[in-house]
Amino acid sequence: MQKEKVSLSWAFKKYIWPRKKIIAIGLLLILLKTSAGMVLPYASKLLIDEIIPSKDMEALWLLLGAVVAAISIQAVTSFSLTKLLSVEAQHLISVLRSEVQRKILRLPIRFFDDNKSGALVSRVMSDVEGVRNLVGTGLVQLVGGSLTAIVALVFLLKISALMTLFVLLPVAVFAVIALKAFGKIRPIFKDRGRINAEVTGRLTETINGVRVIKGFNAEEQESRTFEEGVERLFLNVKKSLTATALMTSSSTFLLGLASAGIMGIGGFFMIGGSMTSGDFISFTLFLGFMIAPIVQMTNIGSQLTEAFAGLDRTQELMHMEEENNPEQRTIHLDKINGDIEFQDVHFAYEEAKEVLHGINFTARAGSVIALVGSSGSGKTTIAGLAASFLVPTSGLVTVDGQYLSKVDLSSFRNQLGVVLQDDFLYEGTIRENILFPRPDASEKDLMEAVRGAYVNEFTDRFEDGLDTVIGERGVKLSGGQKQRISIARAILANPKILVLDEATSNLDTESESFIQASLGELMKNRTTFVIAHRLSTIQKADQILVIEKGHIVERGKHQELLEAKGRYFDLYTYQSRI
Repeated sequence: MQKEKVSLSWAFKKYIWPRKKIIAIGLLLILLKTSAGMVLPYASKLLIDEIIPSKDMEALWLLLGAVVAAISIQAVTSFSLTKLLSVEAQHLISVLRSEVQRKILRLPIRFFDDNKSGALVSRVMSDVEGVRNLVGTGLVQLVGGSLTAIVALVFLLKISALMTLFVLLPVAVFAVIALKAFGKIRPIFKDRGRINAEVTGRLTETINGVRVIKGFNAEEQESRTFEEGVERLFLNVKKSLTATALMTSSSTFLLGLASAGIMGIGGFFMIGGSMTSGDFISFTLFLGFMIAPIVQMTNIGSQLTEAFAGLDRTQELMHMEEENNPEQRTIHLDKINGDIEFQDVHFAYEEAKEVLHGINFTARAGSVIALVGSSGSGKTTIAGLAASFLVPTSGLVTVDGQYLSKVDLSSFRNQLGVVLQDDFLYEGTIRENILFPRPDASEKDLMEAVRGAYVNEFTDRFEDGLDTVIGERGVKLSGGQKQRISIARAILANPKILVLDEATSNLDTESESFIQASLGELMKNRTTFVIAHRLSTIQKADQILVIEKGHIVERGKHQELLEAKGRYFDLYTYQSRI
């Protein structure tokens, strides 16, 4: 329950209060609309009780003029209200989406390891949608409707206190039912956001992995998995519809009983002469003004409940600690030499499941450190720590003698380059992908990177050259071509620290020969971490670290390790036989 209060307070401070002027104008328009609406029931009493009996045509025309004016005011205020608040609500949604996207990009790598990309897309695009009901017409209609109901109640009490009290009893019962229902609905809406994110995430994965799915003839299996997710979403919606239907039917039944009672009481009073026909009709119309907002609140209340459920999830996200915490990361590095040192580094992705145990080594500026070992030994984790993607569970990683955990990440990553095993390319042209780290780079720098990674070897054969569109994730290119584009991107970034994670893994023999020639140039004067299963690619490394089960079991240069005839010797001779 406390969480709901926090969310309401947070939403009010963040979204409603900064837009108090627009919302105030909205409330003013609602009051004008309400006041104009009150003309009709009062005019009906005058028409029946005074104008018709006296046959006063002049008064009739004046009354009609007043009614038409009131209707015109209602139409204009209704249009202005929708245009003003709905546009502001949509603007807020666009701003909030940008804020959430920016926040997500500032979260640690481990957050992305734990969440599906499609689920995160849902957090950005869907969870914030409900905010339109706070800043849009929903909240204003709720407040305006409440004021309308209060004003109508005053008129009703003035006409007949007994009939009004008779109506208030079922209204009070309905209010209790509605509050209970809203309390049940909010968790349902919150679950809906989570389920929707999961289903969207799976669908995104399915589309991205369509070649694997077709390759294993798994279309039916994926369809069943998606159908199960859609079914869970349906059952969730069904729950909320049941609660909403309960409120709607309750309002229909209770307010219907009230109407029947009013007919009886009103008829009794009119027969007895204590109430005029005009009073009765006026009472009935004012009753509509009191009850309509209450019934409308059922729908608005449901919208606001959904909005708060989405904002609960958004609030959770916005309150997560960013990886570049300015209070902790106070050291700004203007220029990096590239000395990196690991001091008794331990790391665990999950508690009590340590993957690195007491790693110690020094990478001098400009040196090449090769990490070798069997799959799952911890090589990529060490590279991730050196690249500041991960933070040690204990121990220290330093850069130029400064604790990396205290260094401002922007100042460090400005001088970092990565070429990962899963080379990521945007849909667009080859030129745009290479320019990604430095969009404003000169044509000269671009072409040096292109030639350095031998990208021109294949782009010269393309009709559009560097302006060839490569498709989503580079599907129109071979693995080797994609890898060379990634390396060209790293060359253009001109980093002081370089991480090559299986940078030659996707290359055929011809492409590898091109890359081996360019890697030598790329690594000059750069501290380079190379992860390679192909041991032939790291023979010239300044230091080779053999990692097994999270420990450094051997270290040295290629020839030294061969002469030692240990684990590296076994790996090398095994690969040589293949």
